[in-house]
Amino acid sequence: MLNSTTPSIAERETAATLGVVSGEAIIGAHIFRDIFAGITNIIGGRAGGYEKALREARDIALQEMNDEARRLGADAVVGVDLDYESLGPDGGMLMVTAAGTAVKLR
Repeated sequence: MLNSTTPSIAERETAATLGVVSGEAIIGAHIFRDIFAGITNIIGGRAGGYEKALREARDIALQEMNDEARRLGADAVVGVDLDYESLGPDGGMLMVTAAGTAVKLR
């Protein structure tokens, strides 16, 4: 499945617009990752645990979006937008949403 943040796929004509598709992933922030991220924030550097968790959540959200597009018979999803949020009373959950327009290409 082709994904693009642009409104079309270069050098491919859109034959049909099939509709909006989306995928979501919500993951819990593990307590040890929180502790190590806190240490990293104090001494500087990157919070690798959070980066890995966000990558995993992004991949899940994109896969769910692509699965929905496939069910519609799409060849691609254009105008893809990724949104990242923290949820819960203490921000202990991470949510990634992927959304775009499923299209059939010529």
